[in-house]
Amino acid sequence: MTCLLALDQGTSSSRSIIFNRAGQIIASAQQEFPQYFPQSGWVEHDAMEIWHSQLSTIKQVLEKSGINTQKIAAIGITNQRETTVVWDKKNGYPICPAIVWQDRRTSAHCDALRAQGHNKTIQEKTGLVLDPYFSATKIAWILDHVPDARNRAQQGELAFGTIDSWLAWQLSEHKLHVSDVTNASRTMLWNIHQNRWDEDLLTLFNIPAAILPEVHPSSHHFGDCHLFGSTIPIAGIAGDQQSALFGQACFKSGMAKNTYGTGCFMLLQTADLCSQSQHGLINTAACQIDHRPQYALEGSVFIGGAVVQWLRDQLHLFSSASDIEALANSVPDSDGVIFVPAFAGLGAPYWDPHVKGAILGIHRGTQAAHIARAAIEAIAFQSAELLFAMQNDSHTTISELRVDGGAASNNTLLQFQADLLGIPVIRPDILETTALGSAYLAGLQIGVYADLEECSMLWKQQQSFLPSITRDSAHNLMQNWKKTVQGLRQF
Repeated sequence: MTCLLALDQGTSSSRSIIFNRAGQIIASAQQEFPQYFPQSGWVEHDAMEIWHSQLSTIKQVLEKSGINTQKIAAIGITNQRETTVVWDKKNGYPICPAIVWQDRRTSAHCDALRAQGHNKTIQEKTGLVLDPYFSATKIAWILDHVPDARNRAQQGELAFGTIDSWLAWQLSEHKLHVSDVTNASRTMLWNIHQNRWDEDLLTLFNIPAAILPEVHPSSHHFGDCHLFGSTIPIAGIAGDQQSALFGQACFKSGMAKNTYGTGCFMLLQTADLCSQSQHGLINTAACQIDHRPQYALEGSVFIGGAVVQWLRDQLHLFSSASDIEALANSVPDSDGVIFVPAFAGLGAPYWDPHVKGAILGIHRGTQAAHIARAAIEAIAFQSAELLFAMQNDSHTTISELRVDGGAASNNTLLQFQADLLGIPVIRPDILETTALGSAYLAGLQIGVYADLEECSMLWKQQQSFLPSITRDSAHNLMQNWKKTVQGLRQF
Protein backbone atom coordinates (compact mmCIF):
# COMPACT_ATOMS: atom_id res chain seq x y z
CA MET A 1 0.00 0.00 0.00
CA THR A 2 1.39 3.38 -1.06
CA CYS A 3 0.92 6.13 1.53
CA LEU A 4 1.64 9.83 1.84
CA LEU A 5 2.57 11.60 5.07
CA ALA A 6 1.14 15.11 5.46
CA LEU A 7 2.50 17.46 8.10
CA ASP A 8 -0.05 20.15 8.97
CA GLN A 9 1.60 22.71 11.22
CA GLY A 10 -1.10 25.12 12.39
CA THR A 11 -1.31 28.15 14.64
CA SER A 12 -2.39 26.29 17.75
CA SER A 13 -1.47 22.66 17.05
CA SER A 14 0.63 20.36 14.90
CA ARG A 15 -0.89 17.41 13.04
CA SER A 16 0.51 14.48 11.13
CA ILE A 17 -1.80 12.49 8.88
CA ILE A 18 -1.12 9.42 6.76
CA PHE A 19 -3.29 9.22 3.64
CA ASN A 20 -3.67 6.30 1.29
CA ARG A 21 -3.67 6.76 -2.48
CA ALA A 22 -7.47 7.30 -2.46
CA GLY A 23 -7.06 10.33 -0.19
CA GLN A 24 -8.50 8.51 2.83
CA ILE A 25 -7.07 8.97 6.32
CA ILE A 26 -5.20 5.91 7.59
CA ALA A 27 -4.14 7.49 10.87
CA SER A 28 -3.68 10.93 12.40
CA ALA A 29 -2.15 12.52 15.45
CA GLN A 30 -2.44 16.04 16.83
CA GLN A 31 -0.69 17.98 19.58
CA GLU A 32 -1.33 21.51 20.83
CA PHE A 33 1.56 23.76 21.80
CA PRO A 34 1.74 26.94 23.92
CA GLN A 35 0.79 30.43 22.75
CA TYR A 36 2.66 33.38 24.24
CA PHE A 37 1.32 36.92 24.62
CA PRO A 38 4.18 38.91 26.22
CA GLN A 39 2.62 42.31 25.55
CA SER A 40 -0.65 43.70 24.26
CA GLY A 41 -0.85 42.95 20.55
CA TRP A 42 2.14 40.58 20.60
CA VAL A 43 1.71 36.88 19.74
CA GLU A 44 4.69 34.53 19.84
CA HIS A 45 5.56 30.85 19.45
CA ASP A 46 8.65 28.92 20.47
CA ALA A 47 9.87 27.47 17.16
CA MET A 48 11.57 24.56 18.95
CA GLU A 49 8.26 23.71 20.64
CA ILE A 50 6.64 23.76 17.21
CA TRP A 51 9.26 21.36 15.84
CA HIS A 52 9.06 19.01 18.83
CA SER A 53 5.25 18.93 18.66
CA GLN A 54 5.41 18.15 14.94
CA LEU A 55 8.07 15.47 15.45
CA SER A 56 6.01 13.92 18.24
CA THR A 57 2.93 13.65 16.01
CA ILE A 58 4.98 12.03 13.24
CA LYS A 59 6.19 9.38 15.65
CA GLN A 60 2.66 8.91 17.03
CA VAL A 61 1.04 8.51 13.62
CA LEU A 62 3.66 6.03 12.43
CA GLU A 63 3.16 3.96 15.58
CA LYS A 64 -0.63 4.24 15.41
CA SER A 65 -0.80 3.19 11.76
CA GLY A 66 1.76 0.40 12.02
CA ILE A 67 2.95 1.38 8.54
CA ASN A 68 6.58 0.76 7.64
CA THR A 69 8.26 4.01 6.61
CA GLN A 70 9.34 2.34 3.36
CA LYS A 71 5.68 2.53 2.33
CA ILE A 72 5.63 6.31 2.85
CA ALA A 73 6.13 7.49 -0.71
CA ALA A 74 6.60 11.18 0.15
CA ILE A 75 6.11 13.92 2.71
CA GLY A 76 3.95 16.97 2.13
CA ILE A 77 4.20 20.04 4.37
CA THR A 78 1.51 22.62 4.95
CA ASN A 79 1.80 25.36 7.51
CA GLN A 80 0.53 28.47 9.24
CA ARG A 81 1.69 31.26 6.97
CA GLU A 82 3.52 34.56 7.65
CA THR A 83 4.74 33.40 11.08
CA THR A 84 8.39 34.38 11.10
CA VAL A 85 11.38 32.41 12.37
CA VAL A 86 15.01 33.55 12.21
CA TRP A 87 17.62 31.02 13.23
CA ASP A 88 21.36 30.50 13.50
CA LYS A 89 22.62 28.38 10.59
CA LYS A 90 25.48 26.92 12.65
CA ASN A 91 23.66 25.64 15.73
CA GLY A 92 20.17 25.45 14.17
CA TYR A 93 18.46 27.33 17.01
CA PRO A 94 16.12 30.33 16.66
CA ILE A 95 17.64 33.63 17.79
CA CYS A 96 14.33 34.77 19.34
CA PRO A 97 10.68 33.66 19.61
CA ALA A 98 8.77 33.23 16.36
CA ILE A 99 6.53 36.21 15.61
CA VAL A 100 3.07 34.85 14.77
CA TRP A 101 0.95 36.10 11.88
CA GLN A 102 -1.56 37.56 14.36
CA ASP A 103 1.09 39.77 15.96
CA ARG A 104 0.54 43.54 15.62
CA ARG A 105 3.81 44.93 17.05
CA THR A 106 4.86 46.33 13.66
CA SER A 107 1.69 48.38 13.10
CA ALA A 108 3.63 51.65 13.53
CA HIS A 109 6.22 50.53 10.97
CA CYS A 110 3.43 49.81 8.49
CA ASP A 111 1.78 53.15 9.26
CA ALA A 112 5.06 54.96 8.57
CA LEU A 113 5.57 53.18 5.24
CA ARG A 114 1.99 53.98 4.29
CA ALA A 115 2.52 57.64 5.14
CA GLN A 116 5.58 57.62 2.88
CA GLY A 117 3.41 56.38 0.01
CA HIS A 118 4.85 52.86 -0.35
CA ASN A 119 1.57 50.95 -0.06
CA LYS A 120 0.72 51.19 -3.77
CA THR A 121 4.09 49.82 -4.90
CA ILE A 122 3.92 47.00 -2.38
CA GLN A 123 0.44 46.00 -3.53
CA GLU A 124 1.37 46.17 -7.22
CA LYS A 125 4.41 43.93 -6.73
CA THR A 126 3.13 41.47 -4.13
CA GLY A 127 -0.67 41.56 -4.43
CA LEU A 128 -0.77 42.23 -0.68
CA VAL A 129 -1.87 45.20 1.37
CA LEU A 130 0.64 46.86 3.67
CA ASP A 131 -0.13 45.24 7.02
CA PRO A 132 1.69 43.78 10.08
CA TYR A 133 0.05 40.44 9.17
CA PHE A 134 2.76 39.68 6.60
CA SER A 135 6.35 38.68 7.28
CA ALA A 136 8.49 41.58 6.02
CA THR A 137 8.07 43.97 8.95
CA LYS A 138 8.37 41.04 11.37
CA ILE A 139 11.78 40.14 9.90
CA ALA A 140 12.89 43.77 10.07
CA TRP A 141 11.76 43.96 13.72
CA ILE A 142 13.85 40.90 14.63
CA LEU A 143 16.93 42.23 12.84
CA ASP A 144 16.55 45.58 14.58
CA HIS A 145 15.80 44.31 18.09
CA VAL A 146 17.90 41.18 18.59
CA PRO A 147 21.50 42.18 19.44
CA ASP A 148 23.89 41.87 16.47
CA ALA A 149 21.19 40.17 14.36
CA ARG A 150 21.40 42.57 11.43
CA ASN A 151 25.19 42.26 11.20
CA ARG A 152 25.00 38.47 11.43
CA ALA A 153 22.28 38.37 8.78
CA GLN A 154 24.43 40.40 6.40
CA GLN A 155 27.30 37.99 7.02
CA GLY A 156 25.10 35.05 6.00
CA GLU A 157 25.04 33.49 9.47
CA LEU A 158 21.26 33.63 9.91
CA ALA A 159 18.33 32.10 8.03
CA PHE A 160 14.77 33.38 7.78
CA GLY A 161 11.85 31.12 7.11
CA THR A 162 8.14 30.74 7.48
CA ILE A 163 7.19 27.54 9.27
CA ASP A 164 7.49 25.38 6.13
CA SER A 165 11.15 26.38 5.83
CA TRP A 166 11.71 25.70 9.52
CA LEU A 167 10.25 22.19 9.26
CA ALA A 168 12.17 21.37 6.08
CA TRP A 169 15.37 22.53 7.83
CA GLN A 170 14.70 20.19 10.74
CA LEU A 171 13.50 17.23 8.67
CA SER A 172 16.62 17.41 6.48
CA GLU A 173 18.94 17.62 9.49
CA HIS A 174 19.84 21.24 8.72
CA LYS A 175 20.56 20.72 5.00
CA LEU A 176 17.56 22.38 3.34
CA HIS A 177 16.74 26.08 3.43
CA VAL A 178 13.75 26.10 1.09
CA SER A 179 10.21 27.34 0.62
CA ASP A 180 7.51 27.29 -2.03
CA VAL A 181 5.85 30.09 -3.98
CA THR A 182 2.69 30.17 -1.84
CA ASN A 183 4.62 30.82 1.37
CA ALA A 184 7.05 33.20 -0.32
CA SER A 185 4.08 35.20 -1.61
CA ARG A 186 3.02 35.92 2.00
CA THR A 187 6.24 37.63 3.03
CA MET A 188 5.59 40.99 1.25
CA LEU A 189 9.00 40.47 -0.37
CA TRP A 190 8.01 38.20 -3.29
CA ASN A 191 7.10 39.63 -6.68
CA ILE A 192 4.14 37.47 -7.70
CA HIS A 193 4.29 38.64 -11.33
CA GLN A 194 8.01 37.91 -11.82
CA ASN A 195 8.02 34.86 -9.51
CA ARG A 196 11.11 35.98 -7.57
CA TRP A 197 12.33 37.87 -4.51
CA ASP A 198 12.06 41.58 -5.26
CA GLU A 199 15.25 43.60 -4.78
CA ASP A 200 13.39 46.89 -4.39
CA LEU A 201 11.29 45.50 -1.55
CA LEU A 202 14.32 43.98 0.16
CA THR A 203 15.87 47.45 0.07
CA LEU A 204 12.68 49.11 1.31
CA PHE A 205 12.43 46.79 4.33
CA ASN A 206 16.23 46.66 4.80
CA ILE A 207 16.38 42.87 4.67
CA PRO A 208 19.54 41.10 3.41
CA ALA A 209 18.91 38.61 0.59
CA ALA A 210 21.38 36.22 2.28
CA ILE A 211 18.78 35.16 4.87
CA LEU A 212 16.09 34.15 2.34
CA PRO A 213 15.23 30.54 1.43
CA GLU A 214 15.43 29.05 -2.06
CA VAL A 215 11.93 29.02 -3.56
CA HIS A 216 10.40 26.28 -5.75
CA PRO A 217 6.97 25.31 -7.12
CA SER A 218 4.64 23.77 -4.52
CA SER A 219 4.93 20.32 -6.09
CA HIS A 220 8.69 19.75 -6.20
CA HIS A 221 11.36 17.42 -4.86
CA PHE A 222 12.76 19.82 -2.27
CA GLY A 223 15.09 17.23 -0.72
CA ASP A 224 14.97 14.15 1.49
CA CYS A 225 14.23 13.23 5.09
CA HIS A 226 16.29 10.44 6.69
CA LEU A 227 15.01 10.70 10.27
CA PHE A 228 12.65 7.73 10.35
CA GLY A 229 14.67 4.81 9.06
CA SER A 230 14.04 5.37 5.35
CA THR A 231 14.78 8.02 2.75
CA ILE A 232 11.51 9.89 2.21
CA PRO A 233 11.27 12.68 -0.37
CA ILE A 234 9.88 16.03 0.77
CA ALA A 235 7.84 16.57 -2.39
CA GLY A 236 5.09 19.06 -1.56
CA ILE A 237 5.02 22.35 0.34
CA ALA A 238 2.22 24.91 0.47
CA GLY A 239 0.87 27.48 2.88
CA ASP A 240 -2.18 26.15 4.66
CA GLN A 241 -4.84 28.13 2.80
CA GLN A 242 -3.49 27.48 -0.67
CA SER A 243 -3.07 23.84 0.32
CA ALA A 244 -6.73 23.70 1.41
CA LEU A 245 -7.79 25.21 -1.94
CA PHE A 246 -5.82 22.42 -3.61
CA GLY A 247 -7.19 19.74 -1.28
CA GLN A 248 -10.74 20.93 -2.03
CA ALA A 249 -9.99 20.27 -5.73
CA CYS A 250 -10.67 23.93 -6.58
CA PHE A 251 -8.50 23.70 -9.66
CA LYS A 252 -10.70 25.72 -12.03
CA SER A 253 -11.15 29.48 -12.09
CA GLY A 254 -14.24 30.59 -10.14
CA MET A 255 -14.14 27.79 -7.54
CA ALA A 256 -13.97 28.95 -3.92
CA LYS A 257 -13.30 27.48 -0.49
CA ASN A 258 -13.38 28.78 3.08
CA THR A 259 -11.32 27.32 5.90
CA TYR A 260 -12.66 27.81 9.42
CA GLY A 261 -9.56 27.52 11.57
CA THR A 262 -8.00 29.87 14.10
CA GLY A 263 -8.85 32.50 11.51
CA CYS A 264 -11.07 32.15 8.45
CA PHE A 265 -9.52 32.22 5.03
CA MET A 266 -11.49 32.30 1.81
CA LEU A 267 -9.77 31.75 -1.52
CA LEU A 268 -11.13 32.04 -5.03
CA GLN A 269 -9.15 30.26 -7.73
CA THR A 270 -8.31 32.65 -10.58
CA ALA A 271 -5.80 30.42 -12.43
CA ASP A 272 -3.39 32.56 -14.50
CA LEU A 273 -5.34 35.81 -13.95
CA CYS A 274 -3.92 38.24 -11.40
CA SER A 275 -5.92 41.45 -11.19
CA GLN A 276 -5.63 43.89 -8.29
CA SER A 277 -8.58 43.81 -5.90
CA GLN A 278 -10.79 46.88 -5.63
CA HIS A 279 -12.69 45.58 -2.59
CA GLY A 280 -10.14 44.98 0.15
CA LEU A 281 -8.92 41.53 -0.88
CA ILE A 282 -5.41 40.41 -1.73
CA ASN A 283 -3.91 38.54 -4.65
CA THR A 284 -1.76 35.62 -3.70
CA ALA A 285 0.12 32.79 -5.37
CA ALA A 286 -1.91 29.60 -5.64
CA CYS A 287 -0.20 26.20 -5.63
CA GLN A 288 2.08 25.62 -8.59
CA ILE A 289 2.73 22.12 -9.91
CA ASP A 290 5.25 23.51 -12.40
CA HIS A 291 6.87 26.87 -13.08
CA ARG A 292 3.70 28.50 -14.46
CA PRO A 293 2.35 31.07 -11.97
CA GLN A 294 -1.13 30.46 -10.58
CA TYR A 295 -3.15 32.96 -8.57
CA ALA A 296 -6.04 33.28 -6.15
CA LEU A 297 -8.06 36.08 -4.59
CA GLU A 298 -7.97 35.81 -0.82
CA GLY A 299 -9.79 37.32 2.10
CA SER A 300 -8.44 36.83 5.61
CA VAL A 301 -10.45 36.91 8.85
CA PHE A 302 -7.95 37.06 11.70
CA ILE A 303 -10.20 35.64 14.42
CA GLY A 304 -12.50 32.79 13.44
CA GLY A 305 -12.39 29.60 15.51
CA ALA A 306 -10.10 31.44 17.94
CA VAL A 307 -13.19 33.20 19.32
CA VAL A 308 -14.45 29.80 20.45
CA GLN A 309 -11.12 29.15 22.19
CA TRP A 310 -11.43 32.53 23.90
CA LEU A 311 -14.93 31.77 25.19
CA ARG A 312 -13.62 28.42 26.47
CA ASP A 313 -10.32 29.53 28.00
CA GLN A 314 -10.97 33.10 29.15
CA LEU A 315 -14.72 33.16 29.94
CA HIS A 316 -15.03 29.43 30.72
CA LEU A 317 -18.45 29.19 29.08
CA PHE A 318 -17.81 25.53 28.20
CA SER A 319 -15.08 22.97 28.71
CA SER A 320 -14.66 21.77 25.12
CA ALA A 321 -14.77 23.81 21.90
CA SER A 322 -17.27 21.37 20.42
CA ASP A 323 -19.74 22.24 23.22
CA ILE A 324 -20.42 25.69 21.77
CA GLU A 325 -22.93 24.39 19.23
CA ALA A 326 -25.24 22.84 21.85
CA LEU A 327 -24.98 25.96 24.00
CA ALA A 328 -25.78 28.24 21.04
CA ASN A 329 -28.71 26.07 19.99
CA SER A 330 -30.28 26.31 23.45
CA VAL A 331 -31.63 29.73 22.40
CA PRO A 332 -33.49 30.56 19.16
CA ASP A 333 -31.23 33.51 18.25
CA SER A 334 -28.63 35.88 19.70
CA ASP A 335 -31.36 38.17 21.09
CA GLY A 336 -29.71 41.22 19.52
CA VAL A 337 -26.20 40.47 20.74
CA ILE A 338 -23.47 41.15 18.17
CA PHE A 339 -19.92 39.92 18.80
CA VAL A 340 -17.10 41.53 16.78
CA PRO A 341 -14.02 39.45 17.70
CA ALA A 342 -11.38 41.95 16.53
CA PHE A 343 -8.77 40.60 18.94
CA ALA A 344 -6.03 41.20 16.35
CA GLY A 345 -7.61 44.11 14.52
CA LEU A 346 -9.70 43.55 11.41
CA GLY A 347 -8.48 41.76 8.30
CA ALA A 348 -10.20 41.85 4.91
CA PRO A 349 -11.96 43.83 3.66
CA TYR A 350 -11.14 46.53 6.27
CA TRP A 351 -7.42 46.02 7.07
CA ASP A 352 -7.67 48.02 10.26
CA PRO A 353 -5.11 46.87 12.86
CA HIS A 354 -6.33 49.34 15.49
CA VAL A 355 -9.89 48.09 16.08
CA LYS A 356 -10.54 46.24 19.34
CA GLY A 357 -13.04 43.44 19.90
CA ALA A 358 -16.48 44.12 21.36
CA ILE A 359 -19.70 42.42 22.45
CA LEU A 360 -22.65 44.73 21.89
CA GLY A 361 -26.40 44.61 22.54
CA ILE A 362 -26.21 42.87 25.91
CA HIS A 363 -28.88 43.46 28.57
CA ARG A 364 -29.95 41.96 31.90
CA GLY A 365 -31.54 39.01 30.14
CA THR A 366 -28.46 38.15 28.07
CA GLN A 367 -27.27 34.61 28.70
CA ALA A 368 -24.04 32.78 27.94
CA ALA A 369 -25.94 31.02 25.14
CA HIS A 370 -26.67 34.34 23.40
CA ILE A 371 -22.99 35.26 23.46
CA ALA A 372 -22.05 31.80 22.15
CA ARG A 373 -24.56 32.12 19.31
CA ALA A 374 -23.33 35.64 18.49
CA ALA A 375 -19.77 34.27 18.35
CA ILE A 376 -20.78 31.61 15.82
CA GLU A 377 -22.66 34.20 13.79
CA ALA A 378 -19.62 36.51 13.85
CA ILE A 379 -17.55 33.86 12.09
CA ALA A 380 -20.18 33.63 9.35
CA PHE A 381 -20.66 37.40 9.06
CA GLN A 382 -16.94 37.99 8.58
CA SER A 383 -16.73 35.23 5.98
CA ALA A 384 -19.77 36.50 4.11
CA GLU A 385 -18.12 39.88 3.65
CA LEU A 386 -15.22 38.11 1.94
CA LEU A 387 -17.38 36.22 -0.55
CA PHE A 388 -19.35 39.31 -1.53
CA ALA A 389 -16.09 41.20 -2.08
CA MET A 390 -14.83 38.33 -4.27
CA GLN A 391 -17.95 38.41 -6.41
CA ASN A 392 -17.55 42.16 -6.86
CA ASP A 393 -13.87 41.83 -7.77
CA SER A 394 -14.21 38.86 -10.12
CA HIS A 395 -17.51 39.98 -11.72
CA THR A 396 -18.64 36.36 -11.53
CA THR A 397 -21.28 34.57 -9.51
CA ILE A 398 -19.80 32.04 -7.13
CA SER A 399 -22.19 29.09 -7.29
CA GLU A 400 -21.10 27.19 -4.18
CA LEU A 401 -18.66 27.44 -1.28
CA ARG A 402 -16.60 24.42 -0.25
CA VAL A 403 -15.68 24.51 3.42
CA ASP A 404 -13.21 22.82 5.75
CA GLY A 405 -11.32 23.34 8.98
CA GLY A 406 -12.17 22.47 12.56
CA ALA A 407 -15.25 24.72 12.88
CA ALA A 408 -16.71 23.31 9.66
CA SER A 409 -18.03 20.45 11.78
CA ASN A 410 -20.45 22.97 13.34
CA ASN A 411 -23.77 22.58 11.51
CA THR A 412 -25.23 25.74 13.05
CA LEU A 413 -22.35 27.79 11.67
CA LEU A 414 -22.61 26.32 8.17
CA GLN A 415 -26.39 26.75 8.02
CA PHE A 416 -26.12 30.40 9.04
CA GLN A 417 -23.33 30.83 6.49
CA ALA A 418 -25.55 29.47 3.71
CA ASP A 419 -28.39 31.74 4.87
CA LEU A 420 -26.18 34.82 4.61
CA LEU A 421 -24.62 33.88 1.26
CA GLY A 422 -27.67 32.53 -0.54
CA ILE A 423 -25.66 29.66 -2.08
CA PRO A 424 -24.97 26.06 -1.07
CA VAL A 425 -22.23 25.59 1.51
CA ILE A 426 -20.68 22.17 0.96
CA ARG A 427 -18.76 20.14 3.50
CA PRO A 428 -16.59 17.36 2.04
CA ASP A 429 -16.07 13.84 3.32
CA ILE A 430 -12.52 14.71 4.35
CA LEU A 431 -12.40 17.87 6.47
CA GLU A 432 -8.61 17.74 6.69
CA THR A 433 -8.28 19.26 3.24
CA THR A 434 -5.31 21.40 4.25
CA ALA A 435 -3.25 18.30 4.93
CA LEU A 436 -4.79 16.52 1.94
CA GLY A 437 -3.68 19.30 -0.38
CA SER A 438 -0.05 18.88 0.64
CA ALA A 439 -0.39 15.11 0.17
CA TYR A 440 -1.75 15.66 -3.36
CA LEU A 441 1.13 18.01 -4.16
CA ALA A 442 3.68 15.46 -2.96
CA GLY A 443 1.88 12.61 -4.73
CA LEU A 444 1.78 14.48 -8.03
CA GLN A 445 5.51 15.16 -7.86
CA ILE A 446 6.51 11.52 -7.37
CA GLY A 447 3.90 9.99 -9.70
CA VAL A 448 1.38 8.63 -7.19
CA TYR A 449 -1.19 10.73 -9.10
CA ALA A 450 -1.05 11.24 -12.84
CA ASP A 451 -2.68 14.66 -13.01
CA LEU A 452 -5.10 17.13 -11.41
CA GLU A 453 -8.11 15.32 -12.84
CA GLU A 454 -7.23 12.21 -10.88
CA CYS A 455 -7.07 14.27 -7.66
CA SER A 456 -10.35 15.99 -8.53
CA MET A 457 -12.13 12.65 -8.84
CA LEU A 458 -11.24 11.84 -5.23
CA TRP A 459 -13.19 14.81 -3.79
CA LYS A 460 -16.53 13.73 -2.26
CA GLN A 461 -19.36 15.74 -0.70
CA GLN A 462 -20.51 14.83 2.80
CA GLN A 463 -23.30 17.39 3.32
CA SER A 464 -24.72 20.45 1.59
CA PHE A 465 -26.30 23.32 3.54
CA LEU A 466 -28.91 25.27 1.57
CA PRO A 467 -30.19 28.81 2.28
CA SER A 468 -33.32 28.85 4.46
CA ILE A 469 -34.10 32.58 4.79
CA THR A 470 -35.11 35.23 2.26
CA ARG A 471 -32.50 37.39 0.58
CA ASP A 472 -34.10 40.45 2.16
CA SER A 473 -33.63 38.95 5.61
CA ALA A 474 -30.02 38.09 4.82
CA HIS A 475 -29.41 41.59 3.50
CA ASN A 476 -30.80 43.16 6.68
CA LEU A 477 -28.60 40.95 8.85
CA MET A 478 -25.51 41.90 6.85
CA GLN A 479 -26.32 45.60 6.97
CA ASN A 480 -26.72 45.46 10.75
CA TRP A 481 -23.34 43.71 11.03
CA LYS A 482 -21.60 46.26 8.77
CA LYS A 483 -23.12 49.17 10.69
CA THR A 484 -21.79 47.71 13.94
CA VAL A 485 -18.29 47.19 12.55
CA GLN A 486 -18.14 50.70 11.11
CA GLY A 487 -19.23 52.10 14.48
CA LEU A 488 -16.38 50.25 16.22
CA ARG A 489 -13.86 51.59 13.70
CA GLN A 490 -14.85 55.13 14.65
CA PHE A 491 -14.76 54.44 18.38
